[in-house]
Amino acid sequence: MAISTESKSRLLGSGDILASFEFFPPKTEKMEETLWTSISRLAPLRPEFVSVTYGAGGSTRERTHTTVSRLMRETELRPAAHLTCVDATRAEVDAVAQEYWDAGVRHIVALRGDPVQGAGTRYEPHPQGYKNAADLVAGLKRIGNFEISVAGYPEKHPESPTIEADIENLKAKVDAGADRIITQFGFDNVHFLRYIERVRAAGIWVPISPGIVPIHNFNQVASFAKRAGATVPSWLARRFDGLEADSGTTHLVAAAVATEQVMGLVDEGIKKFHFYTLNRADLVYAICHLLGLRPAAAANANAA
Repeated sequence: MAISTESKSRLLGSGDILASFEFFPPKTEKMEETLWTSISRLAPLRPEFVSVTYGAGGSTRERTHTTVSRLMRETELRPAAHLTCVDATRAEVDAVAQEYWDAGVRHIVALRGDPVQGAGTRYEPHPQGYKNAADLVAGLKRIGNFEISVAGYPEKHPESPTIEADIENLKAKVDAGADRIITQFGFDNVHFLRYIERVRAAGIWVPISPGIVPIHNFNQVASFAKRAGATVPSWLARRFDGLEADSGTTHLVAAAVATEQVMGLVDEGIKKFHFYTLNRADLVYAICHLLGLRPAAAANANAA
């Protein structure tokens, strides 16, 4: 994909591109140090918001809450807390949401969540719980006027029988009160652009941010993509072929691939991007720099 002159002129120094970043709660002290180093590195880029994931069945509930609370307390970032309805009663989920509301958190990423037994197994709603993400969105709106983001799947959710059924489910989430759609990551813009057309044709008009994942480790990301139902194009595999033991070159190739992808989407009028950071800042920062996003101090100096 060639990068057009128009794209370059719109990107460099452009003030209309917005990014958001996803992090996951750390398990160890070393991982916590890495996370907060990454947050410190990316915060000056003034993201629209930063989200913090929530493990299956609420397995990271306390760590998610701790991370979100620290973001509220020690930064000027707008945290969005992930919340799922797996293996929990409505009362339990409502209590978590109320805690967030009382702490000043106003943005929730509402997800059904993976089955407790793991991806690929049958999902069973808790008998006293929310049955799916649309049900969860409606419940959250009853608790407070949360801004709510939900997930979209350009290549359909692995459990959906068809794209049409998947978009029907998406519409149910938006009709229940969702304000934004964040898509599963993908590598071929054709899938995302077709998805936009189908979603708009279904009468869904909330903002949609494509999910972008920089590839720190190709085999790892390819494995995750397979479980998530995202296609890994053969051309992408060829770009990383032979780099298994060469992390330096892998990162250079990854930055080029992701930048090419986001610039191609900018050419199609996309202005908001959601980066799955994997708690690492280096590649995301480089891509944002090429998108024209600069630290606040640098941006102010350039304006002067």
